[in-house]
Amino acid sequence: MTNSTADSRDEAAARLAHSVGRLNRRIRYTGDLTPGQISALSTIVAAGSIRPGDLARVERVAAPTVTRLLTDLESRELVRRTADPDDGRSFFLSSTEAGVAAIEKARSERALRVLEVFDELDDDQIARLIDALDALEAASGMQPNE
Repeated sequence: MTNSTADSRDEAAARLAHSVGRLNRRIRYTGDLTPGQISALSTIVAAGSIRPGDLARVERVAAPTVTRLLTDLESRELVRRTADPDDGRSFFLSSTEAGVAAIEKARSERALRVLEVFDELDDDQIARLIDALDALEAASGMQPNE
């Protein structure tokens, strides 16, 4: 890689990090759940059933953080625990209907905010964003149809 290629990659990385951070703040869900709670609940909804340790790995947080998140999500009746039939010391987490509804509401609100951002862009800019979606989804670690 030449210096100019490395420099342009470095610049692109810095610009992307800055713009994604600002965009994320603009479209942030403003309901009563924190971004960490929304992320954990979304993972639980997508998984269907998941152990707390696996949730911690997916969310890239420590076990005490997952414990705090789960305590709050359970108190709101957004998730439930089910005993692991193979290991009496462990349990699985799954979402309640209210948890699924909370994720759908958060996603819908964020999508509406993105549409508001789109209103500020011209058709060519929107087309370029659409063209970049596959790469952005891959970079985010999203699985197809997530």
